[in-house]
Amino acid sequence: MKLHKILMAAGMLLASSVALATPATDELFARYKAEGAAGFDAARGDKSWHKESRGEDGKLMSCATCHGEDLSKEGHHHKTNKVIGPMAPSANKERFTDVKKIEKWFKRNCNDVLARECTAQEKGDYLKFLLGK
Repeated sequence: MKLHKILMAAGMLLASSVALATPATDELFARYKAEGAAGFDAARGDKSWHKESRGEDGKLMSCATCHGEDLSKEGHHHKTNKVIGPMAPSANKERFTDVKKIEKWFKRNCNDVLARECTAQEKGDYLKFLLGK
């Protein structure tokens, strides 16, 4: 009886974490693995999300600089002040549903924040982190 309850709880926990994945993110996880990345980790993605570095324009920033700390709320671009929709798929159902858009924004944002493109490992870790929001 006890084992049955544990298995049910584990199944519900797994279902809730997988529920926000999309066909687009599944495709990207497979692509990133094919590029040599493995073991995507939400905690590592979270740490990278908040890590400050000198961006393309030389200013110290992190992903949170524009997207904010509460990913269920709007952010604002650090230069243009343009509104950025919530990153959390729980608050923005359109988030992470289009492979081309995801890759486009990874390219732009990684260059803005890191002054380089993100690696497949970094992108997978970021996605794992963001899908849990």
